[in-house]
Amino acid sequence: MRDTKFRFVPPLTAAALLLAVAGCGRGGDDGGTAAQGACKGQQTTGITATSVKLGGIYPLSGPTSAYGQIPKGIKAYFDYVNAEKGGIGGRKVDFTVRDDGYQPPKSVEEARRLVEQNHVFALFQTLGTPTSAAVMQYANQQKVPQVFVSSGASKWGADPVKHPWTIGWQPSYSSEGRVYGQYLKKDMPNAKVAILYQNDDFGKDLRGGFLDEIKGSGVTMVAEQSYEVTDPSIDPQMRLLAGSKADVLLDVTTPKFGTQALAADANNTGWNPLHIINNVASSTTVLKPVGFGRVQNVVSAAYLKDPSDPQWAGDAEMKLYGEKLRKYAPGLDVTNSFYTLGWASASAMEKALGAMKCPTREGLMESVRNLRNVRSDLLLPGVAMNTSPQDGYPLETLQLQRFKGARWTLFGQAIDTRKAA
Repeated sequence: MRDTKFRFVPPLTAAALLLAVAGCGRGGDDGGTAAQGACKGQQTTGITATSVKLGGIYPLSGPTSAYGQIPKGIKAYFDYVNAEKGGIGGRKVDFTVRDDGYQPPKSVEEARRLVEQNHVFALFQTLGTPTSAAVMQYANQQKVPQVFVSSGASKWGADPVKHPWTIGWQPSYSSEGRVYGQYLKKDMPNAKVAILYQNDDFGKDLRGGFLDEIKGSGVTMVAEQSYEVTDPSIDPQMRLLAGSKADVLLDVTTPKFGTQALAADANNTGWNPLHIINNVASSTTVLKPVGFGRVQNVVSAAYLKDPSDPQWAGDAEMKLYGEKLRKYAPGLDVTNSFYTLGWASASAMEKALGAMKCPTREGLMESVRNLRNVRSDLLLPGVAMNTSPQDGYPLETLQLQRFKGARWTLFGQAIDTRKAA
């Protein structure tokens, strides 16, 4: 029997964006209901001795609906933990998902429903930069944890004092951009680069990190084009970029537009740049519609093990993932990296919940801001979660990868961008 609840409820019709600042308390003992001692007076909404309620917000519909596959991996992980581990510290996970269509006003509406109607303990894995930014204001006003945001925007860790209830998870987009800049400075020191980027904090963060890294080097930007997430196509932008005859195309897109950019590049016989595609659009589900034969040697960066890579066939974490995904989510393709992303982030949440000194919202935030070399399942070797009250970026290590045959192949060494900065 599966205990995890995975529900889709249509959005409300209105919401207000609220802004305030809140602080976290410190924990004490590990009780199951209203905590004693140092935990007294802290928020226990959504958590009991036997259950914990989490709420996620994803674009199950709309132009970025490919990301709607991620919560299926999360659900499978929590189903496995509930059924075979008795939950997390004896608490079964009740995971509810809302659809925001990647529209910030709807994101806040759904956050309100999760907090005020479902009474969740925490918002876990709100996806997207503009959408999660809108939720951040509401979550911090309400003093509700917004934990392990599914976005690499730098803002999630930029000001823990102003936004103490929000923390990201994946490597920052700015750091990823720096990694690509370092790669080109070493391997193509005189490269001329064209940039395609989504016109929001996501696209601007990665673009900014890249441009900062190449400043003063022989690598130069010769053309750039942006697009809006509501655009039907990026073909006009790709035609203009092709006219630059750049040596490199830096593709900073979400999955739908990543597929379009790869296809446009492959169809342009007069332009053959090195195509670098950012991590969030690097899933094989993005590449497959273009045809694997047409996306050979595309470069990206990774922090998770690729389920389609045979080097992980004997890996204990990958074997567990494959076995349990088939058991608790039959019919899903175990090689889909969106499911591994969901699985890995749910594993990280298990670690954070299990490390709470107090079973309270304040206790959770203390836990996620004090991670020390903590691994969650499916992270690449050398990648671990590290935070402090001043450092809100759990993962900051990436490794370059190149698409060969029908899968990604890692190359070079893992790059800790904290040390590289």
